Amino acid sequence: MSTPPDSATPSTTVSPSTGPSTTVSPSTAVPSDGPLARERAHLAASRAALRSMREDVQSLDIRDVTANWVNAEVLGRQIDERIKALADLSRTPLFFGRLDYLHAPGAERAEGARGESFYIGRRHVHDASGDPMVIDWRAPVSQPFYRASRKAPMDVALRRRFGYTGGDLTAYEDEHLSDPAEAAATSKLLQQEIERPRVGPMRDIVATIQPEQDEIVRSGLGGTVCVQGGPGTGKTAVGLHRVAYLLYAHRDRLARTGTLVIGPNASFLHYIEQVLPALGELEVRQATVDDLVAHVEVRGTDGAAAAVVKGDARMAEVLRRAVRAHVTPPAEPVVVVRGSRRWRVPAYELADIVRELLDRDIRYGAAREALPQRIAHAVLVQMERSGEAPDDRVQDAVARNPAVKAAVKAIWPPVDPAKLVLRLLSDAEFLARHAEGVLTEEEQETIRWAKPARSVRSARWSAADAVLIDEATDLVRRTHSLGHVVLDEAQDLSPMQYRAVGRRCTTGSATVLGDLAQGTTPWATRSWQEALSHLGKPEAVVEELTAGFRVPTDVIAYASRLLPHIAPGLTPVASVRENPGFFEVRDTSSTGASSTGEVVAACGELLAHEGSVGLIAADARVPALSAALAEAGLAYLAPGEETTLATRLTLVPASLAKGLEYDYVVLDEPGAVVSGEPDGRTGLRRLYVALTRAVSGLIVTHADALPAQLTE
Repeated sequence: MSTPPDSATPSTTVSPSTGPSTTVSPSTAVPSDGPLARERAHLAASRAALRSMREDVQSLDIRDVTANWVNAEVLGRQIDERIKALADLSRTPLFFGRLDYLHAPGAERAEGARGESFYIGRRHVHDASGDPMVIDWRAPVSQPFYRASRKAPMDVALRRRFGYTGGDLTAYEDEHLSDPAEAAATSKLLQQEIERPRVGPMRDIVATIQPEQDEIVRSGLGGTVCVQGGPGTGKTAVGLHRVAYLLYAHRDRLARTGTLVIGPNASFLHYIEQVLPALGELEVRQATVDDLVAHVEVRGTDGAAAAVVKGDARMAEVLRRAVRAHVTPPAEPVVVVRGSRRWRVPAYELADIVRELLDRDIRYGAAREALPQRIAHAVLVQMERSGEAPDDRVQDAVARNPAVKAAVKAIWPPVDPAKLVLRLLSDAEFLARHAEGVLTEEEQETIRWAKPARSVRSARWSAADAVLIDEATDLVRRTHSLGHVVLDEAQDLSPMQYRAVGRRCTTGSATVLGDLAQGTTPWATRSWQEALSHLGKPEAVVEELTAGFRVPTDVIAYASRLLPHIAPGLTPVASVRENPGFFEVRDTSSTGASSTGEVVAACGELLAHEGSVGLIAADARVPALSAALAEAGLAYLAPGEETTLATRLTLVPASLAKGLEYDYVVLDEPGAVVSGEPDGRTGLRRLYVALTRAVSGLIVTHADALPAQLTE
């Protein structure tokens, strides 16, 4: 890429260390020969080139280039996906930065030599000659945009950031990394982008990725990474951008094996679903753990005690024993009749074959498929000893012999995973036999159904039961493994759920995202080492993000009062925002107004500002608040529904707040959030989550006393 004309005169811009960045309104006229005008011209030319790239793909004629209709269908689908990936989103900046290198890549660093300039954006764009106009943010040449510093400039002379209003380029800001006299300063455009109000789903962060985040994003496909990150540290965005990076760097491999993003609930997945498509990645599947293990319809619920036992990793051993118990040692020989000859495999030889298959500890279904071939092989050995010369076709015919099939059915019968779990939960004797020495009698009693179901269809399965069925299914037949899995809000998974996720990436890698302080289930993860062991990735690297980019300083400091009580070993998040936002605690007990009325008033105050507003409350208080909002004429949404400029208020039960963010939050009655959980520690963790959903401001309203941990 050629050097832009203004790069020779960087003094025409104002460095953030000496003054404000250059900014104009979209309608303001700028000098036609000025740097901003040239950057706008490059943006217009880049958009035109992107349109040409899309038109070139749309004009492809594949009628005579495919051998059959199947190939034509596949190629046509690939072309459609390429067309979608080349869509020009007018309000999304095509590029957000520029790098001016001191030297051309690979060239000798001779004195006076000039390097090239590269525009960094969300996707690659080239002109009619094939020369790049915008470089994909994931390309190696783009990495210094995120990593370069004055101490380590990475051969970068100038890093330029661009500011946009809508789709119009209205500002730029320069940082001269090669000038040791220039003092480092915080980028104002970077801060503005981080703190920009949010309405609608989660946005990508390609323009604001920080060095410690970029290191995780660009980590290799072969290793699993676990990211411990407090509220506002960007761990979810890091995980999603890592998927985008891996698809860029290893597209062929991941296209064959697949990728998956796992979130805690449907609302969360809806919130993040636009991030990867905005980066041009349209084929990444998203699901919850419940979606992965949906072998049966979930219509029941477990008490906390039963769910904890069912989610314990020891249940895997109980299931393994129950599955293997179906194997019956042979008591009779197998006699195979072929023509006038009878071939007899004695019971002791059959027992040796069965014992060998059990000792190999392969999956039940695979061993069952191997058994007839092993019996047939024993018959072929006898045939060869008698002077015959049988081939593979004879062995296959013997394996299908009725006597062999009958023996296999008696020795190694088929197992239905759902029926197996149904029997374990319904039959006290069956459960006791296979749980002996693994579960206590009290634990067995806890998980056993008081009223046994008659069939798989009529059973009121719980979410934990579905995970048990998934484990049993994998014992029978191997679960398909993907190339990469992202697991978000992982701290809330049970050991058995970790095993279910781990089965989906046994031959691939994973990105595990979470915050131990936000674990709100009775079985929440106590340590990442333990969780990664259950996932089957004990060698994973654990990275900790502690810089908070989203939550205001006063808010995170207030919420961090809870950390010594919920996660003593974690480092508190340190907010790095320049805009402090605002924070207020309102005691409404002496106002004379109703508590719900004060909450509605607070929501009205915040709706006067630009951005989204979340009203978070204990689940039990949601109906009363819903009625109060309706009476006041304030329209609101439920979690997962997309906010608009007309409706920016969302009423959020505390149990669904995790992973969501709003510009402004009203938190109703913290004490009710704590008391709404089965135990105090879980309640405090739920409160910690609720307190840290605000990006720009938080109002806490309470008529009842605040939890003591907040007043210390």
